[in-house]
Amino acid sequence: MTTVQPGSFLTLHYRLAGPDGADVVNTFHDKPATLSLGTGQLAPAIEAQLIGLPEGARETFELPAGAAFGERNPEMLQRVKLALLHELGDADATYEVGDVVQFPTPDGQGAYAGVVREVGDGWLLFDFNHPLAGQPVRFEVHVVGVL
Repeated sequence: MTTVQPGSFLTLHYRLAGPDGADVVNTFHDKPATLSLGTGQLAPAIEAQLIGLPEGARETFELPAGAAFGERNPEMLQRVKLALLHELGDADATYEVGDVVQFPTPDGQGAYAGVVREVGDGWLLFDFNHPLAGQPVRFEVHVVGVL
């Protein structure tokens, strides 16, 4: 029987839930996901749980706080001037706590997101930590196929 190995190409259904039990991702009600291990599509700690699972396996893993997406890093909280956001994006945009804003990477080839945590006079405080950083997660998986 084929088992998951580093670098395997997988077809799977999975559900990732935060500490409140709410789904962050759930493919069980739609088409399965396809991915290649080791390419960053899943967090390394989650990929490690898949290694050795046979095709057809159904498992649920509880990962402790910080294991899946690291600990919260206070240095990932950054103030950004509102004028800079207006200069780089929509000059008429307004922002509220909880908004998710996309920022281009320095090389312009990708993007990363920040969540507005505070709105000040002429600035916004963004949290660039992963939303599940420092939190326990539940990962449920059904390995449909392994190549």
